[in-house]
Amino acid sequence: MSNENVALENKRQVYHYEPPIKQEDAIPKQYFAGFWVRFLAYLVDLVAIAALKGIIVNPIFRVAGINMENSFFSGYWIMVTVLFLAYFILLTKFFGQTLGKMLFGLRVVKLDGEKLTWLTVLFREGAIRFVLKTVWPLYVVCAFTPNKQGIADFFESTSVVHVGYLELDEKWTNGAKK
Repeated sequence: MSNENVALENKRQVYHYEPPIKQEDAIPKQYFAGFWVRFLAYLVDLVAIAALKGIIVNPIFRVAGINMENSFFSGYWIMVTVLFLAYFILLTKFFGQTLGKMLFGLRVVKLDGEKLTWLTVLFREGAIRFVLKTVWPLYVVCAFTPNKQGIADFFESTSVVHVGYLELDEKWTNGAKK
């Protein structure tokens, strides 16, 4: 046996206790997107949805001669709501961000670093977004929470973060966290 191996065998390994990091503390506070930048991204998304509505939904209703009454639970309202929810669900699932979030450099991430699942996205962007669309003052909740989380973020352990910070952080550049 060489002298190096004997020296290594005689050294006792030292272990130290590291307390587990809570999910909400795993991402530094400056990564989280605040209320105003999220609000501006949402306005961009509303403009994109209005454009899609004008390109897809309105021509269908005009050609079919169906009344475009925008009352609650009318055919037109249901189609516009389906388009609204599909926009958020599909873009968030496949890209982690909508057009507005892309423009402002934001992304939806799970606090544990895992990829967004269909169930998470359907609940966050489907069910809760529907509630928020009808009771829109609930969007303001993210302005007053420590990690700038909205109602949906609390239920699904997600948050909206700045992409630039994630790209600089080694823990988030590889693997499922992208």
